[in-house]
Amino acid sequence: MGQHGDAIKIKLRAPAVKGKANAALRSLLAEKLKIHERALVLERGDKSREKTIRVEGLAEEEVRRLLLSTVSAKTN
Repeated sequence: MGQHGDAIKIKLRAPAVKGKANAALRSLLAEKLKIHERALVLERGDKSREKTIRVEGLAEEEVRRLLLSTVSAKTN
């Protein structure tokens, strides 16, 4: 996971078959953000590598802080 321009780049091991990668992404984000998966809405990119996900209940700045803090914690 890391910053990639304005986007956050996340590598998954799940195959991009029958929605498995999308499900794995939602699960990972829910775990890292400590929210329910139902608070994550795939707005755009269902069959694309680039996705737009709406996180209900958290501001964009908070989402970025939480996700990117896990990256910096691993590098320290």
